[in-house]
Parts: sequence; C-alpha cells; structure tokens
Amino acid sequence: MNYRTPGVFIEEVSSGAKPIEAVGTSTAGFIGVAPDRTKNVHKAVQIANWTQFQQEFVSEEKNSTDLSHAVFGFFQNGGSMCHIVNIGNDKTILGEGEGRKGLALFEEIDNIAIVAAPGFTDAQTYDAMLTHCERLEDRFAILDSPEKVESLRSLLKVATPDGTDGAKPRQTDRGFGGFYFPWIEITDPFDPVSTVMVPPSGHVAGIYAKTDTRRGVHKAPANVIVNGALNLAYKITHSEQSELNVNGVNCIRSFSGEGIRVWGARTLAPGAGEWRYINVRRLMTMVQRSIAASTKWVVFEPNTEVLWKSIRRNVEAFLYRLWLQGALKGTTPEQAYFVKCDNETNPQETIDAGMVVTVIGVAPAKPAEFVIFRIGQSNDGTDIS
Repeated sequence: MNYRTPGVFIEEVSSGAKPIEAVGTSTAGFIGVAPDRTKNVHKAVQIANWTQFQQEFVSEEKNSTDLSHAVFGFFQNGGSMCHIVNIGNDKTILGEGEGRKGLALFEEIDNIAIVAAPGFTDAQTYDAMLTHCERLEDRFAILDSPEKVESLRSLLKVATPDGTDGAKPRQTDRGFGGFYFPWIEITDPFDPVSTVMVPPSGHVAGIYAKTDTRRGVHKAPANVIVNGALNLAYKITHSEQSELNVNGVNCIRSFSGEGIRVWGARTLAPGAGEWRYINVRRLMTMVQRSIAASTKWVVFEPNTEVLWKSIRRNVEAFLYRLWLQGALKGTTPEQAYFVKCDNETNPQETIDAGMVVTVIGVAPAKPAEFVIFRIGQSNDGTDIS
C-alpha cells in the first residue's frame, strides 16, 4: 500500500498455514437391481436414508432384491450416505456390457470410498470391482461370497468364468478388496413377518462407515455386531476359520451371548504382504487422498526452500494429528512418521523439470488379530514384580 496520510492502517497477512483435512471414507456406492427395475436406470443417485431409497427405487409392489437388502443393512448398521446405480437387469454381469457402464458411473463420483455389488458373486464381477478400485486407487471393494458353496475348500480357490472351480475372488496385490462369508438371515424390510438370506456386503459397508465415524478409518471394521442379523447361512467353527482367515476370507460368526459379529479384517492381498489388513489399506488411501486434495495450492508456487518448508509443516501437522488419534504406531512422532522435502529430494535437475518432490513415510497401526496371553505358574506366591 502507498501510505501518505498519517493514521492507523490494518493489513491482512496470510499466516501461511494451509491445514490438510482428512477426506471422508464412509460414503458407499452400491450397484445392482432395484425393487422397481424401471426407476433411475443407469443413473448414480445419492441416497441419505432408507425412506429416500424407497422413494427413488421402490414401487407399490415393494419386491425385495439383494440391492434393497444391502441398502437397508447399510443404514441399519451406521451408514449415512451412499450412491445407488440400478442396472435394471439381474442377468447382467458387471464386468460386461451394460453392467460395466453402470460401474463406470461411480468413477465420476470422487467421494465414494466403498463399493459393493450385493449378490453378484461371479468371477467377472469380482474382477470388475477389484479392477475399478485398483485403477482409481481411492476406494475399497466389499465382495460377497456365493450364498451356497459346495464346500469350504471352494472358498480357497479362485473363481473362474465358467464357475466350475472355486468361489473366491482373485488376488489384489495392493489390497483393494475384502471378501466376506457367509450370507446372513434378516427380517425382510418389505415383509416383516418373513425372513430371508441376504449377501452381507451392505451390512458390512454400514459397519465400515460406523467404525470410521466413531473410531476412525485406522480401526479395523471387525469384532462388531451385525445389526439386523438373525442367523447365518453357515456357522463357522474356530478350526474352520483358521484356514479361511489366512487365505483372506473374512468370516461372519455367531458367538453365544455376544451375537453375530464380523470376525475378520483381511484384504485379498498376499498374506505375507504389507497390505493384508483392511484398516491399513484404507488408512493409507485416506492419507494419500487427503494430502493430494489439500496441497493443490502448491502448484505453480516458486520452487524454493520457502515452499519446501511450508509443505513439510502442513504434512507433518496432518500426520501428527493422526498419530494422536492412534492411527500411527510409535511412542513419539519421530517413530510414527517422517516428511522430507529439501534440496536432497529436490536437486537442481528436479527443479528444472518443474517438479517438487516430497518423501513421506508412515507406520500404520496394525490390528491385534491374535491376542495371546502366556500364563505360567509362579513358585513365589502372587508377587511377580
């Protein structure tokens, strides 16, 4: 400003702080056949509650479908927002033709973090859902097992297009999907005196959303009661789950006095890999999306030490908040994460190429999947100090 007259002048000065906000992780996308197959066909409709779903996709006949059961279970278990695509034809394979077009509608919606195709359990659909998530890298697929399987061994074999081999989805190396067994029995929301077996993906998606809201995306969406579940299509024993779990099959189990619970938190990544836990995969996806969404201001800024310092400050502040919430492992911030953006990561040739490079490392907290108490006898009484 050009000061010429004596007096008091106030100027607004930017503090330089541009906090990184965590993106949402609880919005789901469901694709399937609506109770009224003619309503909103191949349109992505945002739904905030069960009543709105009925207005948009249900006619007076109120015929239940796997999609309607999934949406009801989603809201019943804590979900608050979802997008629905009605493909209008239960013969469609999502990996082909009109089904692929329906799934492609989700690509245009950035806030979807969970996707499911309730009741579609063929190899092509599994592959289409996983490919969708792998390509976009900002969402996670919840996949249903078939309602009936020849044996539990079939859940350990990858499904083939002809349906003659196994019943399990293919592997996803970076863990962009989870597989759930068995189906659950619920009260039909359109016929309260009747019960029906339904795929679990909608109810599980609601549990994801509820866990994200109450605890955070870093908490594994497991050891949680499935609201509305009355029974299971198959009751898994402890010994049966031992083999299913290590092969990436997340079991839903019934415990006496404790209800029906999700009792698994693994992805379809290799068991020995770094992406085998659902909460780790989804946490890292959230971190990546949040940083990308909140650092657009960096583009076209002068590529100097001042910019590098600002980037470090903002990213470190974001990761520090995650550490305080328990999302990152370590007794100190230095053990939980690091952010490096300096002349080492940005030599002159990198600057000349118009790039600014920041290296970030985090230590996500993994779930206590196996709780072990080693108990022994003490010969000196009760004093074991």
